Amino acid sequence: MTPDFSLDAARALDAADPLSRFRAQFHIPQHEGADCIYLTGNSLGLQPKAAAAALQTELDSWAEHGVEGHFRGAHPWAEYHERFARGLAHLTGAQEQEVVAMNALTTNLHLLLVSFYRPVAGRRKILAEAKAFPSDRYALVSQIRFHQGNPATDLIEIAPRPGEHTLRTADILEAIREAGDELALVMIGGVNYYTGQRMDMAAITAEAHAVGALCGFDLAHAMGNVPMSLHDWGVDFACWCSYKYLNSGPGAVSGIYVHERHLGLADLPRFEGWWGHDKERRFLMEPDFQPIPTAEAWQLSNAPVLNMAVHGVALEQFLEAGIGPLRERGDRLTAYLEAAIHDVAQATGSHLEIITPADPAERGSQISLFAHGFGKQLFDDLTAAGVVADWREPNVIRMAPVPMYNSFEDLARFHAILQHCITNSN
Repeated sequence: MTPDFSLDAARALDAADPLSRFRAQFHIPQHEGADCIYLTGNSLGLQPKAAAAALQTELDSWAEHGVEGHFRGAHPWAEYHERFARGLAHLTGAQEQEVVAMNALTTNLHLLLVSFYRPVAGRRKILAEAKAFPSDRYALVSQIRFHQGNPATDLIEIAPRPGEHTLRTADILEAIREAGDELALVMIGGVNYYTGQRMDMAAITAEAHAVGALCGFDLAHAMGNVPMSLHDWGVDFACWCSYKYLNSGPGAVSGIYVHERHLGLADLPRFEGWWGHDKERRFLMEPDFQPIPTAEAWQLSNAPVLNMAVHGVALEQFLEAGIGPLRERGDRLTAYLEAAIHDVAQATGSHLEIITPADPAERGSQISLFAHGFGKQLFDDLTAAGVVADWREPNVIRMAPVPMYNSFEDLARFHAILQHCITNSN
């Protein structure tokens, strides 16, 4: 049954959903005096209205206390990162000791690979997706080279079958089995940035472990988007950014997860810095490193407080809303957007191909669209009409109906604009 894309029907859907109230907590960019249709939260999330006050709190603490702000003020900086453990554990399905906010995404990926990519003779290979986010591939290739390996033979890249856009879980598992005891590590994006495909992280982890390999995930497009159970799935490690679905600001702090079985191990290789040192003895300035027996041991430096201030606001919003209810609303919004595209394609006779999986269990809040025959002009026309989406070469428009602040009204308006742009382009 085709949904009703009228504004009145869309507003009724929003009014019936208690999570709609969160939209009012965000600044919505404007277009010609009205809210734009912001569908690029998978690239940069919107600013929470409470962000400025959170940042000002730390500026005031700095002004009032100077260096003593590390131990005074509303949120003493020496323990600042500890505020985020509860929210990060909720979003990842981890124990609080297994997560920590620190650094930036690719920095954290390299730090984790120091610990979890340990090639030995006969077991050197890394398995990854063929169309991973480029930074992930750069990191993996450079790590292989650092260990005197050959990326041409040591990096296994799994691509979709001919004529398909997404990976089949069975093909990933078969590739892991085929690599067998030559496989050192599986490292895949939990949600693919290009197609929006959500990977079966539990099955992939289990298969990696079955052949004696470790398994980690880049969760840049999964954090704040889909529920996860990293601890129960047995995932070895993961890292993410917080400026996409987590709405923590441009270049905001990243984070890591390390399963508890890897915590407190004296023989685990790790690059070390003073903020990972035993916090009870940190300021004794001792020469020998004593790791904190949690994921905090991977920290190198003290918290970038001004960078992290907004992160606390965002995580509190997620704790209040709950990732489960947000995913349920996100599924409904994504299905509504999907139906809107199909409806416009049928009404206009256009070839609009959605390459994101149709099964809600295999996607989050994203639709990736091949607009056959239109090229970038359709994207430019949508932009001119107040739709903020994302273009990826060669011919994909990515759209993210983020449940924290997008509305059914946004998508009803998008339906009308898409139809108008296509009709006027013919």
